[in-house]
Amino acid sequence: MEIEVKLRLPNKASHQKLLQLLSPFHITTHNQHNTFFDGTGSQLSSRRAVLRLRFHEQTDIPKCYICLKAKAVITNGVSRVEEDEEEVDPSIGYACLEDPGKLINVDSRVLRRVKEEFGANGFKVLGGFRTVRSVYEWNGVKLEVDEVKYEFGDLYEVECENVEPEKVKGMIETFFKENGIEYSESLMSKFAIFRAGKLPS
Repeated sequence: MEIEVKLRLPNKASHQKLLQLLSPFHITTHNQHNTFFDGTGSQLSSRRAVLRLRFHEQTDIPKCYICLKAKAVITNGVSRVEEDEEEVDPSIGYACLEDPGKLINVDSRVLRRVKEEFGANGFKVLGGFRTVRSVYEWNGVKLEVDEVKYEFGDLYEVECENVEPEKVKGMIETFFKENGIEYSESLMSKFAIFRAGKLPS
């Protein structure tokens, strides 16, 4: 179970202001390319699950992660989702982007689960989006500040994975208020927004 605080920033100005405030705590920045898949017979989506291939690009050593996410719920700015992720060879990942049929033959713990538990015997591409993720070590927690690039617009969000989400959320909100950062609680996951085809109002 992945438990994350998710807070949305209203615009690029708030995003840039936050990046500036957090700059002394910056660790790294990931350029992520996210692509999502369902079973050819909708075996995953019918059970509130999705398969994601994520590439970390524009880096000396490209990385690729395959992830099964299921039963996502966001309440009061805290996301809870069942997640199983593993790293795979990027060349295999890119081959599967070109031909989703190749996913069925990848030697992967996550894909074995998808085949055995969900009965998927083939895959179809749902599409995806890119994210620029800036990562910070701040006050003993890891903050991830995302700029999400959808075809229909950009979204700005702050995430923090922690086993004490309410405590961490309060800490982040206090920091935002003290520094005049506008924000709201995220109501939808990035994937749900992608599937809706429009930014939340």
